[in-house]
Amino acid sequence: MTATAVKIPTPARSKTAIIDCDIHNNVPSEDALYPYLPERWLRYGERFGVRSYRYSGAYYPRANPAAARTDAWPPTGLPGSDLGFLREQLLDAWNVEYGVLNPLIDDGAPGQLNLEYAAAVATAINDWQIQEWLDPEPRLRASLVVPYEDGDLAAAEIDRLGGDSRFVQVLLLARTGEPLGRRKYWKLYEAAERHGLPVGIHFGGLGGHAITGAGWPSFYLEDHVGMPQTFQAQVASFVFEGVFERFPALKVVLIEGGLAWLPPLMWRMDRAWERLRDEVPDVDKPPSTYVREHFWLTTQPMEEPPKREQFLQLLAQLAMDDKLMFATDYPHWDFDAPDQAFPARLPADLERRIMNGNARALYRL
Repeated sequence: MTATAVKIPTPARSKTAIIDCDIHNNVPSEDALYPYLPERWLRYGERFGVRSYRYSGAYYPRANPAAARTDAWPPTGLPGSDLGFLREQLLDAWNVEYGVLNPLIDDGAPGQLNLEYAAAVATAINDWQIQEWLDPEPRLRASLVVPYEDGDLAAAEIDRLGGDSRFVQVLLLARTGEPLGRRKYWKLYEAAERHGLPVGIHFGGLGGHAITGAGWPSFYLEDHVGMPQTFQAQVASFVFEGVFERFPALKVVLIEGGLAWLPPLMWRMDRAWERLRDEVPDVDKPPSTYVREHFWLTTQPMEEPPKREQFLQLLAQLAMDDKLMFATDYPHWDFDAPDQAFPARLPADLERRIMNGNARALYRL
């Protein structure tokens, strides 16, 4: 009798249960969304293609195709496109209790200049997530993709799926057509608040603008390290446009934007507000108060100061222990492994809150 080989599961490398707040699922091929698009928009895409914001340089480094880890390519398709492979390499390997999907699909909804087509693509992406990811894997939750440059269309998509508890936030990208405090986005926030959904703002996007306040950079390296400039502008816009006075229950998650820049930005905003507050009468509290009440942060990319104790000082200056959530950024090249992410040992209670507790509370998991 021939013995049958039995595959012994590999023990998870993390004893602590993890809620991973930034997993990038992807389509295996450009036609994967076709079954989810209405015939009108399927014909439109085939006949006219897409009109979108285009970046003039390399969006990802050529050394890492698809911005992925070299070991994250499944047997077929693109990194992040194979659920079984993702289960094995991430969910099972690292004891991930829940994972939040943030699809960053090339030529997806956010970059479309034809806003009605953008809405159709957003709907297709969300239906694809339900069918291909959420239905077969109960550990996964998803971000709701919306055509956020049009408040009415974005609100309609939020109303369509906002009642599905597997969608835990609304997804925006950091580079938008206008600063996110502007009135054009308010209907989106009204709908998100109505459904109790946070608004997640992820690294990336184009918006038709250079990443810097001084124009287009020469190198990918400048682009990659310069993204916090965009996040800073968005935080200031939310606060000074009075968004949180109009939508007091709104919660905002800054995803993959870093965190070391936030304490000095709060100090600077508070100092300027003390002297110039008459210009923004709707802002009746110090800006840092709004930030600490309404913003959450993900850990990846983790800040790594030269001395380990400086990381703990940074967390103390941030004073947002209940707003910091763990993320791996799987399958991207700068993936943060849960057992190696922190540059300094954290108190056990704080580590637990970052690894799962804060996300559990925010996303009602």
